[in-house]
Amino acid sequence: MPRRTEIRHFNRLLLPLLLILLLVGFGVGGYMLIEGYTFVEATYMTIITVGSVGYEVVHPLSKGGMIFTTVLIVLNLAVFTIFITMITRYFADGEFQREYKFMTMQERIEKLHNHVIICGLGRNGQEAAQVLHTNQIPFVVLEEKEIEPNLPFELKYFLTGDARNDDVLQQAGIKNARALITTLPVDADNLYVVLTAKQENPGLRIISRASQISSVNKLKIAGATNVIMPDKIGGAHMATLVMHPDIHELISLMTTRNNAGFRIEELAVKIHQPLGKLNLWQSTGCTVLGIKHQKDYLLNPPPEHELMTGQSIIVMGSEVQIRRVREMI
Repeated sequence: MPRRTEIRHFNRLLLPLLLILLLVGFGVGGYMLIEGYTFVEATYMTIITVGSVGYEVVHPLSKGGMIFTTVLIVLNLAVFTIFITMITRYFADGEFQREYKFMTMQERIEKLHNHVIICGLGRNGQEAAQVLHTNQIPFVVLEEKEIEPNLPFELKYFLTGDARNDDVLQQAGIKNARALITTLPVDADNLYVVLTAKQENPGLRIISRASQISSVNKLKIAGATNVIMPDKIGGAHMATLVMHPDIHELISLMTTRNNAGFRIEELAVKIHQPLGKLNLWQSTGCTVLGIKHQKDYLLNPPPEHELMTGQSIIVMGSEVQIRRVREMI
């Protein structure tokens, strides 16, 4: 069954075809009423008239039939002109190319799983996209305005549309997404996106931008997992650089420059065993940074800490080393 978006995209192309069918129906009905033709005779007469073929008429026409044929020919010229104009505009104005790109992009996005959706590609959206691109995490960008051509990263998946719209979020694959980042400049718009996204995918992790402190609680109540205030974080970042410049730069590097040789990942625990008994440093080469249980974090956990189901372990190491830890826990 065709999607609503595809039907909408082809409406303009179907309109001239519909006009031609209406013209043929008008001609068949007219010949049957005015000249008393059978359906087959009326259809034949209409086709040779509309097609300007010029064969002999089925039966000699009355004056009324001649007038009707004249009107049919004039209407045919008008419909033919409209048809040629719309088809020419469809291809010459690039509309066909845009719709083809849209459908191709839609098919590619439908194959994505465990991806991230970024709503808005302003300064914050571009920074988020840059980090995801660096870490090879697939993401789909939703932007109402035209996207800049010279981005510092490759934009593989994008859609033009309003992120507050249910259909647009569905086109972005929200059912299969792992997270959504909304960076729209207006807090009310971000609130609407959060509400819509949470309704479409209740288990989705949602990170929202906020400009006003009063919006933070509202966004969290609406379903945002985390709410970020760029101005507040920027000020804290500058103050931290004054106190501990090297440490903060190292942490930024660790959290944004992941690759096959170095990663920081959060892994779900599925065993019940003391951390020291696993001896992850010796057996895998990974460093344990912390343990997360619900909303609480235990940094630099001691060897006697009991790992159990429901906890998450935050480790640092290469892709191969982290894979070994995942197998062990």
